Order: sequence, then C-alpha cells, then structure tokens
Amino acid sequence: MNKQTIPRGLLAGLCITALSGFMFLEAALAPKPDPWPRWQAFEAASTAVIDHHPWDRFLKKYLKPGPRGVNRVAYGRVTGDDRQALYQYLVALRLTPIERFNRAEQMAYWINLYNALTVRLVLEFHPVNSIKDIEISSGIFGGPWDRKLLEVGGEPLSLNDIEHRILRPIWLDPRIHYAVNCAAVGCPDLQPLAFTGANTGTLLDHAAQNYVNSPRGARVEDGRLVVSKIYVWFVDDFGGSEEGVLAHLRQLAEPPLARALEGRTSIDDYEYDWGLNDSGS
Repeated sequence: MNKQTIPRGLLAGLCITALSGFMFLEAALAPKPDPWPRWQAFEAASTAVIDHHPWDRFLKKYLKPGPRGVNRVAYGRVTGDDRQALYQYLVALRLTPIERFNRAEQMAYWINLYNALTVRLVLEFHPVNSIKDIEISSGIFGGPWDRKLLEVGGEPLSLNDIEHRILRPIWLDPRIHYAVNCAAVGCPDLQPLAFTGANTGTLLDHAAQNYVNSPRGARVEDGRLVVSKIYVWFVDDFGGSEEGVLAHLRQLAEPPLARALEGRTSIDDYEYDWGLNDSGS
C-alpha cells in the first residue's frame, strides 16, 4: 500500500482546527456567571469593617515568592496552631452577616473567603501534585470546585458558588480573575496580604498588571502569542472575543509586552499549568 503524506500546510491547518475546537469546548464547559439573588443585598451607608488580620498574618508567614515569579505557599510548614487559626478565621467569616456591609467590604470578604478556603482545602489533602487531584468530578475540569465547603447565612457554598454566582455576576469586573487563586502555578498570584474594603481596588489593579505582564499571562515565543487559558475559559469577561482579550492585554501591558503586541490580531495558543503552587519548604 502506498504511503500518503499530509502536506505540511494542511497538517498545520488541521492542528489549528483541532486546537480551536478543543478551546471552544473548554470555553463552553467553563462555569458561567449565574447570579444568586440571596447575595445581592448590601448596606451602602455601612461603615463597618471585617477583620481579616488572621488571614493577613497567615499570608505574611507562609506565602513565598518562587520560580517564574509565582507566589507559592509553604503548605508543608504550616503548624498545627496556624491551621487552627485559619479554621477559626473561616468560622468567623461564616458567622459574618455579610448583607449588612457595603459593597467594598463584601468584595474583599468573598475574595478572602475563596482564597482562604482553597488554602485550607489543600492543607487537608497535602501533599498533592495539583488541586485537581483532590476530588475528581465529571467533566473537563474535574477538581473540588463544586464541593460544598462551608455555610454562610445557612447556605452551603462551594468555590464555584463564590466565584461564579456571587463575585462575577455582582461586580462584573474582570479583575476578579486576578484576585481569586486556585492554588495552581498557572493561576494569577495569591496576593501577599489580605483584601480589605480599603485596599481592594489597588490590589486588583496590581494583581491584574502583574499577571498580564508575566509569562503565565501573555508572552510572545518564537513569534507566537501565547496567553493564559483564563482568557478562553472566561472570554466573555474579557470582551467576548480574541479582539476583546487583545484589547484587555494592551490596556495593561508594560512596554516590553506592549511592543510585542503591536500589530497582532489573533492569539496563537493558550496554556495553563495546574501544578500546585507549593514552595516545597
């Protein structure tokens, strides 16, 4: 039987088509904003603040800068006392009547709750290579994100509830993706201090700019533009198209990336590293 070879150009086209199809599937299966009316209530005139010092102390003690500029958690060094302090902080958040606070305090609350819950979950199962190894669910993503982890106001909540039913649909702010951390190397960094009603805007700007200008966010390699998969999973939050993603990147790009983005009208590839953000020490 005669061997047939596929022309190189056709092979490249098939690869691109396959990649596009897979990315479309990932985008289609990624969680969509699904507003939960229960959490819409707030008191605009409230000046009350929520105490996040326990989480702040944990981060200052155990969050370390690591390779590739990734902030990593020293999971293996967390003491029993500090595990208990983290648990007590989560209990305090669980008992907080969040509807009585203003929007800024609420946003900081939900971000910190998401991140602290994620760290506590990893601590329970550590050592693991990836958060996706903790609990495999059906579907393309797997992982523990639909697992109900605690109750707030009598409502059982999962990480997906916090991100996709509360934070994304209430605030409609793409910077949320740079604030919540899924314990993966490819994820935007866990910030080195707790969010508060007073610092949230500044921290969101800092987190967004740092990630976009890191190789995990966007880079040009061998002439090809490679960006994080968060821009395909949540493309609707970044303008709804490649053009919208590119506009978002340009808005935050520092000079080296800005020059690399000049004249580009498409994205060549998407990637994401699910390895655990573990400092290893």
